[in-house]
Amino acid sequence: MKHVLFAASECTPFIKSGGLADVIGSLPQALVKEGAQVSVILPLYKEIIHSEYREDMEEVMIFNTPVGWRNQYTRILKYRGRDATYYFVDNEYYFNRDGLYGYIDDGERFVYFSNAIIEFMYRVEESYDILHCHDWQTGAAVAIGSIKRPHPGMKTVYTIHNIQYQGWIEQSAFGELFNLGREHFAGFEWQGMLNMMKAAIHHADVITTVSETYAEEIMTPFFGEGLETVLEYRRGDLHGVINGLDTYDYNPVRDEALYHRYRSSRKTKAKNKTSLQRDLGLTVDENIPMYGIVTRLVTQKGLDLVEHIMHEFLTEDVQLVVLGSGEALYEDYFKSLVHHFPDKVHVTLGFSEGYARKIYAASDFFIMPSLFEPCGLGQLIAIRYLTAPIVRETGGLKDTVIPYNEFDHSGNGFSFENYNAHELLNAMKYSLYIYHQKAHMDALCKNMTASDYSWANSARQYMSLYGA
Repeated sequence: MKHVLFAASECTPFIKSGGLADVIGSLPQALVKEGAQVSVILPLYKEIIHSEYREDMEEVMIFNTPVGWRNQYTRILKYRGRDATYYFVDNEYYFNRDGLYGYIDDGERFVYFSNAIIEFMYRVEESYDILHCHDWQTGAAVAIGSIKRPHPGMKTVYTIHNIQYQGWIEQSAFGELFNLGREHFAGFEWQGMLNMMKAAIHHADVITTVSETYAEEIMTPFFGEGLETVLEYRRGDLHGVINGLDTYDYNPVRDEALYHRYRSSRKTKAKNKTSLQRDLGLTVDENIPMYGIVTRLVTQKGLDLVEHIMHEFLTEDVQLVVLGSGEALYEDYFKSLVHHFPDKVHVTLGFSEGYARKIYAASDFFIMPSLFEPCGLGQLIAIRYLTAPIVRETGGLKDTVIPYNEFDHSGNGFSFENYNAHELLNAMKYSLYIYHQKAHMDALCKNMTASDYSWANSARQYMSLYGA
């Protein structure tokens, strides 16, 4: 049995700012089902201290963590549940703050966290076979763990969830924050600074990212964010493993947020559309195709393409429902759409998990034309709720959405290749054509029902990489 220690900066249900938390909250359970023993180590943030989970934690050890010339107080708390053991690193100076990130000393905070992880590994009774770290916040832990190997034979695995965020720190921090010989400096240095993601890529035994296509993309200048040469050098150790979906949580059969629960019935699914139409003041008609957008309103999500073609598309007999917040220009744009098409468009700025699920269930199509998308969660939820995604062929979108083929009735969505507004428009018009062909829609829904993006497949790939 492989004993794996996951190290990350967030994890559901304890703390979440993005998709990383969903992965760390779901993948350990899938690995346990494949025969692994999994522990997870996280910072003890202020939000967790004041949560319902804190009262069920027990103190297991207290020690000092060397951070350069300083010794920083470290207390480790343990929580058992959800088929895994969770450890929390308690240091009030670094983590008893509002929010998770965005502080001027974030580099120091997470180098401390990485140092504390390795110190914990020296002291804990369990012997770990795998240290599996995620994103830049634990990049230093991969590097230090690979150099020091606190447990004999331990393998280090590093997963890149989004290469845009790399953890840059001033060069002087090597002596101030790390307890390593100067001979290791080159493994951390990149373009005149220290780069925690580069250090992890340089030192890890195995590197993964969250889709096969993204693994190839990040070895190119457009997607590599300056690290493409480092990744190309490690090509033989780089693997793409698609993220899964928590199919228990995202399940239209049992989802209490929905107006009407369903399994594969298009008729019952359509009741969610008419209920949402009624609540939003749109024309109530189950035959009008509804297009949904649930996203951060930022350029990465391909919204400039939407902006170029949506006026034209809305001249068709369709409806558009949008949920999200972000850059002011996109918020203003979607508000202007409501002004021009008040009977066809509804926009909610902000986010509500329950409302998002209502949109997934009510919509016939889900628009996700991202500029880049390491894996993507929205398209997986959409497929699970029998809402055909319309995506650009990049990253995980390319790996999970199979374009519908009207000749052999294969495919579970719609896609286009180039980052081009009219290619998006053509894909949307094709989806509209398919919508009005019952045989095609029945086949499309059948294909979505058969699509399996649970964590089980991903967990088996990780077990293989672990050497199980």
